[in-house]
Amino acid sequence: MFTRQRARQLFAFAVFIILASLDNAAMGVLPPLYAIIARDLQASDAALGSVTAVYLLVVAGAAVLWGYRGDQQKRKPLLFWGTLVWVAAMLLTTLSTNITQFLLFQMITAVGVGGISSLGFSVVSDLVPARRRGLALSLWSVSQGIGASFGALLAGTVGAFDWRYPFWTIAAIGLLFALLFLLTREPLRGRAEPELEPIFAQGKQYNFRISRSDIKLILQQASNRWLLLQSFFYALAYGSTVWIPRWAIARVQAEGYDLETATIVGNLIIALLSLGGFTAVLSGHLGDWWQQRSSRGRVKLAMIGTFVSAPLYVWLYLIPFRNLDLPEPATLWQLVTAVLQAFVTNEWVILAFLVAFTAVTFQSADPPNWSAMITDVNLPEHRGTVIGLSRVFRAVGNAISVWLAGWLFAFLTGQLPEPDNYAVGLSLFQILVIPALLCYLILQRHIAADRQAVIQKLTSRAQNPEN
Repeated sequence: MFTRQRARQLFAFAVFIILASLDNAAMGVLPPLYAIIARDLQASDAALGSVTAVYLLVVAGAAVLWGYRGDQQKRKPLLFWGTLVWVAAMLLTTLSTNITQFLLFQMITAVGVGGISSLGFSVVSDLVPARRRGLALSLWSVSQGIGASFGALLAGTVGAFDWRYPFWTIAAIGLLFALLFLLTREPLRGRAEPELEPIFAQGKQYNFRISRSDIKLILQQASNRWLLLQSFFYALAYGSTVWIPRWAIARVQAEGYDLETATIVGNLIIALLSLGGFTAVLSGHLGDWWQQRSSRGRVKLAMIGTFVSAPLYVWLYLIPFRNLDLPEPATLWQLVTAVLQAFVTNEWVILAFLVAFTAVTFQSADPPNWSAMITDVNLPEHRGTVIGLSRVFRAVGNAISVWLAGWLFAFLTGQLPEPDNYAVGLSLFQILVIPALLCYLILQRHIAADRQAVIQKLTSRAQNPEN
C-alpha cells in the first residue's frame, strides 16, 4: 500500500539521489574544459589535471570528517550546509582570473562535495530495505554517472562558448535541491536492518553512535581492508578515464576540425558512449538476486564485470573516428544533429559505441555491488565513516592516476602524435585492473563471516539495546 510515509521516503530518496548526481556534475565539469580553461587562464593541460588530482584528495579528506560527524549526530543539517558550501564555491570559481584562484575555489568546492559523498551514502543505506540494497545503491551509482555525464555535457556544449556557464548552471540546480532537501525527513539510523525491527516496533530508536576506538575496529576487519584496497587499485586503473573527453577531442581534431568544434563533438560522443552506465540498475538487481542464493554472489559478479571490461576499454581507445562529416562553422544544434547522424551512419562511430556500451555495462557491475558489500559488513553507525575512508583510498588512486596520466600523455607526445598518445596512455592503465581482481579473490574468503558477525551483533542489540 502506498502510504504517506512511503511517499515521504520516496521523495527523500529522490532528493538524495539528485544531490549525489550534482556533486558528481560539479566534479565532471572540469576535465572536458581543460583545453579551453587552460587557454583562458594561461595554464597548461597538465596544470588543470593537477587541479583535478588535488580536488579529489580534498574531497576524500573532507568525506572522512563529514562522515565521522554524521555517524555521531544528525546528518540532515550537515548535508544542507555541505551543499551550500560547494554551491557558493562553484560560483566563486567563475570569478577566477588565474590558475591560483581557480585552484583555491575548486578546493573549497571539494570540501562541500565531500560531505555529500559520505553523508548521503549513509542516509540512503537507511532508506532502503537490506534485501534491495544492491538495487538502491545501483540507482545511487547511476545518478553519479548521470551527474558526471551532465557536467561533462554542459562543459562540452555551452562550456565551449564560455567555460563559466556550466559552473553557474550546476550551482543554481544545487541551490534548488538544497532548499528542497529542507522538506525531507532524516531516516532513522538502522531502520533498514531487519535484525533491528524489534527496536522500532516498540517505538524506540537505535541509539548506538561511533567512537574513535571504533575506527581501529573498522580497519581490523578483513573485508573492509580488502574492499578499501580494491577501491584503490580500481581507481588507479580507471581514474585516468577523466582524460577520455580529451582523447575524444583529439580524435575529432585529428580529422581536421578546430578546438571549439572538437570540444563540442568530442564531448557529445563521450556522453553517448557512456549510456551503458544505466545498466548498473540491472547489475544491482542481479547482485541482490545472486547474494540471496550465495554469500559470495556480489563479489563474484563484481569480479566478472571488472575482468571483462578491461580489454574492451583497450579496444575502444584504439578505435579512430574516421569519415566524420561535421558542418563548420555550425551552431550547437547543427553539431548535435551531425553527431546523432554519425551514430547511425558512420561505421567507426557505431563500432566505438558498441564496444563502449559493452565495456561500460560490464564495468557497471562493480560500483553498486562494491557499495552493497561495504554496507553489509559494517554497522549502521559506522557507514558514513567507512565510506569516507573509502573515498580516501579511491581519491589517492584517482589522484595518482590522473596525475600520472597527464604526464604520461605529455611524455608520449614526444613519441606518438595526438591522439595516439592518449590512446596508448589510457590503455596502459588497464593493466592495474589485475591487482583489483586479486583483492576480490582474497575477499571471498572473509566476506561471508564478516557479514554474519554484523547480523549477530545487530540481533544481540535488538534483544538488549543497552549492549
